[in-house]
Amino acid sequence: MTDQALQNAFLFRQPILDRKQELAGYHLSFHQGQQVADDDPADCGVGAPLCAAYSELGMHSALGKSCAFISVDAKFLQQQVIELLPPTNVVLELLLDGVPDPATLTRCRVLIERGYSLALSNYQGIDNRSRPLLPIVDFVKIDLAHTELSRLQDLAGSLRHLPLKLLAQGVDSHEQMERCRSAGFALFQGRYFAQAEIVSGRRLSASHSALIRLCNLVGRDVETAVIEDAFKHEPALTLNLLRIVNSVGRLGNRVGQPVTSLRHAIALLGRRQLQRWLSLLLLAPGHDSGDPTRSPLLQVAALRGRMMELLTEKGQPGERKMADLAFLTGILSMMPTALGLPIDEILEQIAVEREVGSALRRHDGLLGTILALLECFDNDDAACCDRLLSMLPGGFDRQTLNTGLSVALRWLNGSSE
Repeated sequence: MTDQALQNAFLFRQPILDRKQELAGYHLSFHQGQQVADDDPADCGVGAPLCAAYSELGMHSALGKSCAFISVDAKFLQQQVIELLPPTNVVLELLLDGVPDPATLTRCRVLIERGYSLALSNYQGIDNRSRPLLPIVDFVKIDLAHTELSRLQDLAGSLRHLPLKLLAQGVDSHEQMERCRSAGFALFQGRYFAQAEIVSGRRLSASHSALIRLCNLVGRDVETAVIEDAFKHEPALTLNLLRIVNSVGRLGNRVGQPVTSLRHAIALLGRRQLQRWLSLLLLAPGHDSGDPTRSPLLQVAALRGRMMELLTEKGQPGERKMADLAFLTGILSMMPTALGLPIDEILEQIAVEREVGSALRRHDGLLGTILALLECFDNDDAACCDRLLSMLPGGFDRQTLNTGLSVALRWLNGSSE
């Protein structure tokens, strides 16, 4: 895989959630540009570019504890370079059209002995293709786009006696997720968690209203004593905020000591950071169980905010204020999903700069173009990404997005950049 090929491709990702609806990993896919010749001698199969991108972009450290599902066909499965991938963080997803031959089965067993996990894709029932693989794979993927929901129970039931996990691919709604969960699926691939019912005039919860008031106080740069007093009237929010700030190493630059008071948090993080975490807290789960930093919605928002910040810094070097506004724009872009309100109603309650409001309402200006670009990137829309990249100043290309994704993921997982 050549460097030019990497520059002419997008590294797309789809979140994979577990039964607790927490982020378990990503399915990585590679969309090559038309500039890459079909007979590129360096192309060793469908997994080759992903392997190269995984290494070149430092995705091992970027993904942290999250697992990466990487599709490999029979051709690439035989390549030795596949063993450069870390076995503890990668699941090799087998793309096999027909009955696996002896060489493929032998290679699978070798990789298993070396610590790799395997997944069988496009499962449609026990047949000559799946029968020799089911005893050795750890995951079975069922694509909802090619499977009637009425068949899920039967397909899952045929595997109930095997020690493997079922993964539903192409989950686009909460209804589909619940059907799959009831059928016994353990993992769910898709962006259904970001699909919310938007209802104009919806009544916000007391905690959301209090958080919005605090965001406005911090944004208006009032005295610290005023902010502290506001928190004293919201003890539950105080505890939740301190929990988020204490786990800042999972979502940003690691602090060196526990944060034990609001005054300490404000002094240590500064107003800009405090506004970031207040905004992120609006996206955290409403329940007290589980790790809020594993919330997929919060992770997507934080990742989008950081990528917007990085891309804005590239487009307008040295403009620190604009970069800060970019991060906030990325966070707020997920608020309609989190709160179930139209963005116009949210912006009536949260005071933001004109550039942020224009970007969120109409995709206007530099921030609006970058936001639209990242929305297309999240939806695996290569054509839309190409069009918007050409509109940005500063020499943006596909590799700019891929590198930004890797850097943002490392930041999100608390790794050094």
